[in-house]
Amino acid sequence: MIHDFTKRSLMKGVAACCGAAMMIALAGCGSAQGTNTASPSSSGSSSSSGVGALTEMTGITASNEVGQKPAIALPTVPYNVPDGGYQILQQGNGAALEDGTRMCMQSVAVSAKTGAEIYSSWDAAPDCSVTLESSSLRNGLYDVLKQQKVGALIALGVNDTTATDDAQKSYIMATTIVSASKDYTRAEGDVVTDVPSNLPKVTLDDSGKPSIDMNGYQGDGQLVAQPLIKGKGATVAETNTVKVNYTGWLTDGTQFDSSWDRGSAAEFSLSQVVTGWKEGLAGQTVGSQVLVIVPPDKGYGSTASGSIPANSTLVFVVDILAAY
Repeated sequence: MIHDFTKRSLMKGVAACCGAAMMIALAGCGSAQGTNTASPSSSGSSSSSGVGALTEMTGITASNEVGQKPAIALPTVPYNVPDGGYQILQQGNGAALEDGTRMCMQSVAVSAKTGAEIYSSWDAAPDCSVTLESSSLRNGLYDVLKQQKVGALIALGVNDTTATDDAQKSYIMATTIVSASKDYTRAEGDVVTDVPSNLPKVTLDDSGKPSIDMNGYQGDGQLVAQPLIKGKGATVAETNTVKVNYTGWLTDGTQFDSSWDRGSAAEFSLSQVVTGWKEGLAGQTVGSQVLVIVPPDKGYGSTASGSIPANSTLVFVVDILAAY
């Protein structure tokens, strides 16, 4: 959860709970209320054994090679989907998943009523928004995923009470883990040695947490995005969501926000932050630490925001831990 200040001041809007149908299945968002241990299907397509609060299903099949878009076939149509049902359709052949792994996934969904495909993400970039953490996955799913390898294809049963189309009220979401990686915990890479001498001076403690000497800097109305450590990861796009550790100060040295002090990194879409953050981080590389100086017209302008006075120049030190 992003800290209240960040939600109120840094972000322009609030993201939806689940950005895609895949996330409904993974996080349990939007599924039917009630227990996750529904009785086995009367058609014999599920069993009462399972992991945690999930019910193991049987009889669903998938064709095509491991790691490719599958064709999903249900054992019966219509199919009685147990809420919280799961089935491993294909074993992965890649690296084993570990705690904290960021999983990139592609999914297809088939209607339990008709057996027809009603959703596919395979024509777009994979969704990499989920990490293998017991605190962020629906009950029992963590136990299933931590036993898998990259390439695994997992079917999840979803009953969605919010759907208006009968074909979408009950469906099977088949998710393939196409790749996996670990997020950085702090900036890593090459220290930049040619930082302009007139900029604020940043020092790091043993954990990587920054402190700052403003060095007389007052701002000149221009956006500054100066790498201090050049990471070796992927280039951040304006459309990405980023995971960052950061601290923000006013030019008089007053600190107004810090994810380091809260003890957890923040994640947010660059489409939801002030313009200075979007322009300052886009084009940087994952693993980098960046000094971002946001002039008022790319921050909050003439409007005060919380502890930030109107017409403030904002100074941030940002560690880019992941982008997806």
